[in-house]
Amino acid sequence: MGVGRRMKKQGPPEPLSEAHFAKLKRKAGLPVDDVPAETRDNKKRRTGKNAAPTKPNGTAQKKSAQKANGAKPVAQQNGARSKPSGKKAAPVPGSDEDVSDGLGDGFDGSDMDDSDLSSDDDMDGGLGDDFLGSDDSVYDSDNEIQNKAMFSEDEDESDAEEKLTAANIAGLTRKLDEQLAQEEADNEAELRDSAMQTNIDVERPHVLEDEEEDQLALKTKALLAPDLQLLRNRINETIRVLEDFAKLAEEGRSRAEYTAQLLKDICAYYGYSDYLAEKLFNLFTPREAFEFFEANESARPVVIRTNTLRTHRRDLAQALINRGVTLEPVGKWSKVGLQIFESTVPLGATPEYLAGHYILQAASSFLPVMALAPQENERCLDMAAAPGGKTTHMAAMMKNTGCIFANDPSKQRAKGLIGNIHRLGARNVVVCNYDAREFPRVIGGFDRVLLDAPCSGTGVIAKDASVKTNKTEKDFMMLPHIQKQLLLSAIDSVNHASKTGGFLVYSTCSVTVEENEEVVNYALRKRPNVRLVSTDLSFGREGFTSYRGKNFDASLKLTRRYYPHAYNVDGFYVAKFQKVGPTPPSLVKDFNKNQDSATKATAQASGGETEDEIIDKTPIAADDKLAGTVGVEDDGFGGFDEEEDKEYMEKAKRNAMRRRGLDPKALDKGKAKAAKSDESSSRKDKAEPKEGKGKADGVKTKSKKKEKTKA
Repeated sequence: MGVGRRMKKQGPPEPLSEAHFAKLKRKAGLPVDDVPAETRDNKKRRTGKNAAPTKPNGTAQKKSAQKANGAKPVAQQNGARSKPSGKKAAPVPGSDEDVSDGLGDGFDGSDMDDSDLSSDDDMDGGLGDDFLGSDDSVYDSDNEIQNKAMFSEDEDESDAEEKLTAANIAGLTRKLDEQLAQEEADNEAELRDSAMQTNIDVERPHVLEDEEEDQLALKTKALLAPDLQLLRNRINETIRVLEDFAKLAEEGRSRAEYTAQLLKDICAYYGYSDYLAEKLFNLFTPREAFEFFEANESARPVVIRTNTLRTHRRDLAQALINRGVTLEPVGKWSKVGLQIFESTVPLGATPEYLAGHYILQAASSFLPVMALAPQENERCLDMAAAPGGKTTHMAAMMKNTGCIFANDPSKQRAKGLIGNIHRLGARNVVVCNYDAREFPRVIGGFDRVLLDAPCSGTGVIAKDASVKTNKTEKDFMMLPHIQKQLLLSAIDSVNHASKTGGFLVYSTCSVTVEENEEVVNYALRKRPNVRLVSTDLSFGREGFTSYRGKNFDASLKLTRRYYPHAYNVDGFYVAKFQKVGPTPPSLVKDFNKNQDSATKATAQASGGETEDEIIDKTPIAADDKLAGTVGVEDDGFGGFDEEEDKEYMEKAKRNAMRRRGLDPKALDKGKAKAAKSDESSSRKDKAEPKEGKGKADGVKTKSKKKEKTKA
């Protein structure tokens, strides 16, 4: 770079003397020992008492300032002249020119050599030997603290030159207050403008159809495909109106009209039937109902359950991660669940799956087994076990001890149940194929019973979208009736005297009140020997104790509800009972009579004939009570009556035929045919000897005739 303009005019600076460094050390408070004595004697500190008065025109100040940096002197504040007093005038902050000077911060005119300064002081005649008094911009630390006007960088130069007084401070404060008030006014105006644009507090949204609309236009709209974006916007607007009905509703419109319009839009947007949409809508507030319908449109996360009979969750997670699976634990509430986000391999065909290390199972299906909490060496029953997720979970919790009876009324589904049991290595499971309503008579006395009852599936609409349209009012009358029968049978199958158990868990994958709270409340009324207890689940909403004018038992708050929009799991309901005493015999007889009437009604509906038959449903007495009774032999096996056993066997065959939809009278027809065949065979046997005698007599007569002819 070339020589600058300032260097051309002033030339290179003189070398700094030792006195300059001594001055800097004194200002910093450091000891100065190496300064020559002459220099120290020549330097006299100036005080307020013996200071020489400066000239009124300030010529010395001008000269010193010009020699220091070649810049023009700064005018004094308000044009006032300096007074000949001992105190120094407060230095004025320089202009932008001085600030932008290239000499640096601590490099003032006072930092020049002493010889040059002393000659200038002698010429002026008004300055002492101390060069510090030659420039007001340099002052000693011993002097009084001088006030400077400090301003931020964004203020004007004129503000910096103003003298700070009480009046100026008040004016600046007033100015700031005015600016804040103006900003607040602008913000309010902006909010008002945005409110006008979004129809808030200004215009009530128009979401209802006009009654005067032409019928032809309505028919045309019905034929056209709905505008989904328009429907969604109208649903949001209607929900907003229902949340603040007093302010946003149109005049002359009722809440029922807005609700009907919302249900209509929901049916058109999501594809529900009118009946099911209204039933589900009544469970929630309008905003939450919209979230529920929206959650049913997206699938729930894929979840697998670790089979602790074969592996640990940490080992399984590491093995799947090595195969390119992205996963994480399903939550703190489960120690065996893993949620799958992404997989490069099919989860149903990995070596770990085929080896039985895990099973694909929804997270909500963990909850009933966790609530049941089966213990080791217990005797448990799963009344509707297929496809085996809950059964194998119970076996894992029991560590393959005790005994589990896995029942399912469908033989086809029982095949998948058996396959999963073998694959997962559950060795304490007995699979049976019975109607669960007959189970108290087949076998009973279980420590714990799990009833995952068949239901409408309103909690798993994300898996089966056909539920939106194929469920009618008849389904919600038949299903609760079957569920009530199953629940009473499950209660009767529990052993109340169990030392470790006596518990029953009732669960459904439905969210309707008819299949959940009403069924549980019915069981509490019909079986006074059971009570609801806590499910011990860490999350879930409490069950309803009242619903649309119906009041239920207060203990139903111990049951738990699960929704897809709240917990990101399938809709589910879990209730846990404890049996505290035996079931009264009168209640059992009434229940059996009702059950028989129901079976007769189904038989009549199917076109078959019914037969009045008395079936002894009382429990079988102990062997010692049978011994010694009249007509029963007291043998080593406790006494058996074969004739009575034949009767029981015939009754069992007839009942089995009824369950299969066959006519039990076919057995009698077979017996009649067998009897006829026996009679015919016996007649033939009787007729054969007569014919033999006749033939013999004929032979004899012929022989006699021959003899006569010969004679």
